[in-house]
Amino acid sequence: MSKERVIELLRKAYGDEIETVMNYQTNAIVLDGVRAEEIKQSLEVDIQEELGHAEQLGQRLKQLDARPPGSAEFTARQDSLQPPADSTDVLAVIQGVLDAEEDAIDTYRDLIDAAQAANDPVTEDLAITVLADEEAHRTEFRGFEKEYRSE
Repeated sequence: MSKERVIELLRKAYGDEIETVMNYQTNAIVLDGVRAEEIKQSLEVDIQEELGHAEQLGQRLKQLDARPPGSAEFTARQDSLQPPADSTDVLAVIQGVLDAEEDAIDTYRDLIDAAQAANDPVTEDLAITVLADEEAHRTEFRGFEKEYRSE
C-alpha cells in the first residue's frame, strides 16, 4: 500500500464526516415528538464530535501535503440517513445512523491497514482513535434501536 491510498482514504473519511454532520444536523432539526428528544440530543452531541474528526482528518491531509476535498469534489452517499418523510419516524433515523457508523468503521479499519502498510504510524494512530469514537456511537445507537423495536 502506498501513501496515495492513505490520502484517498483520508479524503473519503473527511467527506463522510462532513456529510454525517449535515445529516445529523438536519435530522436533529426535523425529528418531531416526545420520543425523538433523546435521539435529537444525542445527534447534537455527535455533530461536534464528527466535526472534530473532520478537522483532525483535514489537518492530517495537510501534513501529508494533500488537502481535504471541497464541496465540488463531494459525492453524497448516505441515502439511508436522509430525513424521513414522516418526521416522527425515529427508527428510520436510528437505522440511518447505524448505516453511517458501519460505513465509517469500515473506512477507518481500511485506513488503519493502509497506514500500517505505508509505514505511517501517525495516520494509523489517528484512525484508531476515531474508530473507537465511531464504535461508541454505534453501540449507543444499537441501544436506541433495541429500545424502539421493543415498543
